[in-house]
Amino acid sequence: MLSIPRQYVDAILQQSRDEYPDEACGVILGPAGSGSAERLKAMVNAAHSPTFYEFDPRDLLALYREVDDADEEIVVIYHSHTDTEAFPSRTDIAYAGEPGSHYVLVSTRAEIAPEVEFRSFRIINGNVSEEEVSITD
Repeated sequence: MLSIPRQYVDAILQQSRDEYPDEACGVILGPAGSGSAERLKAMVNAAHSPTFYEFDPRDLLALYREVDDADEEIVVIYHSHTDTEAFPSRTDIAYAGEPGSHYVLVSTRAEIAPEVEFRSFRIINGNVSEEEVSITD
């Protein structure tokens, strides 16, 4: 189960709306070994695409250095889907390289507006399993 503060849910949803029609993306970090989502870091979608997200390689390298220096871990990797449901695509599954992370997807597709979907998954060796999300205040 993913436990995530409401302020981060709100920030992810706002970023997804702000960056529409492109996919938004980012991470939430926490102390190494804690599994606790404590620091949100929005990232730039270097693909600038409504159907694909990609962290800029320089930003990703800087992120890994920052995580190592602060003795943190990537707890959540998130991105938005602009025209499809909040479920990992084949590309999302193929690129899921952090088996210890929660993969959060939100959907901002027009037919559900103004509502959004906010879902979390574990993706390990190509296997996808949805998990419960607990939003804390």
